[in-house]
Amino acid sequence: MTAAFSPTCQHLLTGRLKPQLQFLPPRAPASMRRLTFALASATTRGVEADAKDDGVVLKKGIAEFYDESSGVWEDIWGDHMHHGFYDPGSTVSVSDHRAAQIRMIEEALRFSGISEDPKKRPKSVVDVGCGIGGSSRYLARKFGAKCQGITLSPVQAQRANSLAAAQGLADKVSFQVADALDQPFPDGQFDLVWSMESGEHMPDKTKFVNELARVAAPGGTIIIVTWCHRDLAPSEESLQPWEKELLNKICNSYYLPAWCSTADYVKLLQSLSLQDIKAADWSQNVAPFWPAVIRSALTWKGLTSMLRSGLKTIKGALAMPLMIEGYKKDLIKFAIITCRKPE
Repeated sequence: MTAAFSPTCQHLLTGRLKPQLQFLPPRAPASMRRLTFALASATTRGVEADAKDDGVVLKKGIAEFYDESSGVWEDIWGDHMHHGFYDPGSTVSVSDHRAAQIRMIEEALRFSGISEDPKKRPKSVVDVGCGIGGSSRYLARKFGAKCQGITLSPVQAQRANSLAAAQGLADKVSFQVADALDQPFPDGQFDLVWSMESGEHMPDKTKFVNELARVAAPGGTIIIVTWCHRDLAPSEESLQPWEKELLNKICNSYYLPAWCSTADYVKLLQSLSLQDIKAADWSQNVAPFWPAVIRSALTWKGLTSMLRSGLKTIKGALAMPLMIEGYKKDLIKFAIITCRKPE
C-alpha cells in the first residue's frame, strides 16, 4: 500500500471467531437453534486463521474459502456471486433478489457509460474475480463479446467453464485460475475490464489498479465495484478504534487484507492519468441484500448446506451480521468507481 492509503487492517487472519448467534429469529425452531449452535461451536473449537502478512497464505485462504462456499451460494442464490441493486426503501420479496443481481450489472454498465451501439459496445471483456462466471456469461450474451474470467479458486474456474459449456457459450467465455495482481494477459487486450466485488480481496490496491489499467485497451472502460470503508474527513488521519475493530473482525472471516476508501481508489486512478473518473456510493441501494442472505442461510437447506461445505463457509456465515452493522453505522461503503483508459 502507498502512503496515500488509510489502511485499517493488514491480513488479520488470526484469532477465533466468536459465535454470532444473535441473528437467529426469536421463534426459530429448536432443531434450527441446535444446528446453528453446533456450527458456531465447530468454528470456535481450535480453528485458527492463517499467519499475518503472508501473501501466499492469503491467496490460499481466499481460494479455499471460495472452493468451499461457491456451491452453497449457487445452490441458494444462483450464479451471480455479488450484491443486488435495489431502490432505496423499497419492499423486496424473496423472488426479487436474483433480479436485483442482474440489475446490479446493468446499473454498473449504465453508470460507466458503456454503449449498446453494435459499433461501440465492448468486444472483449476480462472478468477479474469472476466467481462461477455469472457476469461473464451475461456480458457475452448482451454484447456478443469474448469474455475471459480469472479467479484464485480452482473449483470456481471449473464450475464456470462447465456452466459456459452447458449454456452453449464455450466459444464466447473461458475461465482460468490466475492472480489479479499478475494477470496472464498482454497489455491493452480488453475493451471492458470488469471487477465486481473482488477488489476487497486485493492485498496491494496499487498493483491491482495498475493491472486493470495495463490490460485495458486504449479507450477501454474499467469498472470497479467493491467494498470500501468510509472516506476520512480532512481532520482525520485514520478510522476510529471501534471502526478498525469491526473491520478487523470482517477481515478475519472473509480473507480480506487492508481496506481502503473510495477516495483512495480515485487517487490511484488519477495517478495513472486515467480519464472520465467517476465514483458513487451505492450503499443504500444494496441495503436489503445482507438481511436476505441471512434469511436464506437460516433455512434448513441453508444450514445443512453450510454444515456440509466446511468451516471457512461457516465462519463467513457467522460474520454476516457484522456487514449489516458496518453498513448501518456508515462505516462500510458499497462503491462503484469507473474510468476510461486514454486512446
